[in-house]
Parts: sequence; C-alpha cells; structure tokens
Amino acid sequence: MNLLRKILFPFAILYGFITSIRNFLFDKCILASYSFDLPVIVVGNLSVGGTGKTPQIEYLIRLFSERYAIATLSRGYKRKSKGFVLANANATAENLGDEPYQFYQKFPSIQVAVDVDRKNGIEQLLTQEKKPQVILLDDAFQHRKVKAGFYILLTAYDDVFVDDFLLPTGNLRESRSGAQRADVIVVTKCPTTLSETEQSQIKQRIKSYSDAPVYFSTIAFDENVQSSIASVPVATIQQSACVLLAGIAKPASFFNYLTNSASICLTYPDHHHFTETDIQQIKQQAGEKMIVTTEKDYVRLKDSILKEQLYYLPIRTSLLVGSNEFDASVLDYLKQ
Repeated sequence: MNLLRKILFPFAILYGFITSIRNFLFDKCILASYSFDLPVIVVGNLSVGGTGKTPQIEYLIRLFSERYAIATLSRGYKRKSKGFVLANANATAENLGDEPYQFYQKFPSIQVAVDVDRKNGIEQLLTQEKKPQVILLDDAFQHRKVKAGFYILLTAYDDVFVDDFLLPTGNLRESRSGAQRADVIVVTKCPTTLSETEQSQIKQRIKSYSDAPVYFSTIAFDENVQSSIASVPVATIQQSACVLLAGIAKPASFFNYLTNSASICLTYPDHHHFTETDIQQIKQQAGEKMIVTTEKDYVRLKDSILKEQLYYLPIRTSLLVGSNEFDASVLDYLKQ
C-alpha cells in the first residue's frame, strides 16, 4: 500500500494544485461564501477520518446546550436518504447516518439535521418553528460555501497534519496551509502522559502553518459499558470472554482498552452498513457471549437480533490542559 501511494505521488501534486486553486478562489471571493446572522461553528480536519470529530461535537453540545438552542448539521455520511432531513421520532441511523443519529439519541433537547449542501441545510433550519441559536457544522472544514464564524481544526496525535501529505500519497484533503483558517487547533487522542515538553514541540511545528492556539485532548473511556437496559463495569469486560466489535476509522484504542487473551475482536470499515449476513456471522461467533461495540456502531445494531447481548462503551473528549481557556474562547465567540 505504501508503495502504491508513492507511485501515485504525481496525482497528489495535481490534487494539491486543484484544491489550492479552489481555496484561492474562495479567499478572493471569486467563489461565493455565505454568512448567516447566527453563530456557526465548524468542527473538522485536514485529513480523512479518525480525528475524533464526534466526541468533540458532543463536548460542545455539553458546553453550551443549556444556554443556547443548538442544532447540529452533518452531511449524513452513507445514509440512505437524500437532501435535507431533520431528525424526528421516525429517525434511524439509515436515514440520518450513524453519527447524527447518535447525537439525536444522546441529546434529545437539540435539533439534528443532515444535508450535503450545508448552505441549504442552514437555510432549512432557519425556517423551522424552533429556530436554533447556534449551529454546529460537523466535518465541514473544506465546505467553504458556508463562511462560519469559528473554526475548530482537529488533528490526531499519531498523525499530526504537519507530518502528512496530500491524497492519494498521504491522507490530507487539502494543503497544510489550510490550517490558517482555524481559530483553535486541537491535537486529539493524545496519551494522558503527554509531557509539557512534547506539547511545546508539537506547538512549534504547527506554528509554521497557523498561529491559532493549540490544545491537547484525550479520549476518556467510561467505567461502564451500557445497553438499553443494563450497565456492566469495564473491569468485568476486561476479564471476560467477550466479543469486541468496531466499525470506526481507528479502533486501536477501543480494543486496547477492553481486550484480554480471551476476547474475540471483529473489525469492520468505518461507517460500515451491517448486512443481515454480517449480523448472522457476528451472532455465530458470539454465541451467548456479550458483544461490546462503539457508540457509533451500537446505533446501527441496537435493533438487530444482537440487541439482547449488545453493549457499547461511552467515550468523551477531555482536554489535558487549558480547558477553561478553550471553553472561554468558544463562549466568547457566542457572546459576540
């Protein structure tokens, strides 16, 4: 795979040229960007997948949903519906996408919408009887048709964008210089033991591309796994023969946290649509064992024949240092 990526280097140069021209046209207002008369916050990345956008969105929802009417707007990746969809009692992971459906299930007080065209999605949200006061755009850093008021750029600790290259040789959707649009940068999925020295070194490397303040976050796992009716301590899972199942971009931390020598680990592609054949095969391998999966996978499997033995591991993003400063920067934007 690495050899193939190197062979495709000329295509990466071409891709970089095309995305740079596109960004130049937006920067010079030759291509139109649209602003709105309410706070719009983008959470996104420069690379493809696996930077922790979902827990970061949930962090923001918890931060200010008690003060403001919140709406999330996502593209609804791999959903089976088209156009603008606003979540309601009939919502499913199939017509919303797994991550938006997760938002809808966890935060019933907010509005959750999907639309590939973010401009149209915002316009549709503003026609609702219950108009949002703040809109969170999920994975929209490259969606420049909408000009947001605040940009949060995520980059994973084990794949910081400064060390990456453009697709298809690397994983970057656009040049590293795109980081200049960020208001804050969060290095996600850091080890909890990350030293101040290493934090400073990473900040210095990022500073070559952006002057935005840099924060460091880690994934905090819950002490219990959950089902629709029960809760089981993680310590029990770590000592039991369970099936661990993940269909996310980078599942290593999930498996590392729960696995033991008796675990059966099943891995699927990110946003995988579980077919009846998949589910039957999972059931066959699990027998009567507990099945523990991620929150994102749980919303796609919770109504299947696995539901009686299916649990998920809740996670949260947690800032290592500077959480008060980070919170204040977002809240100050909202107050403006």
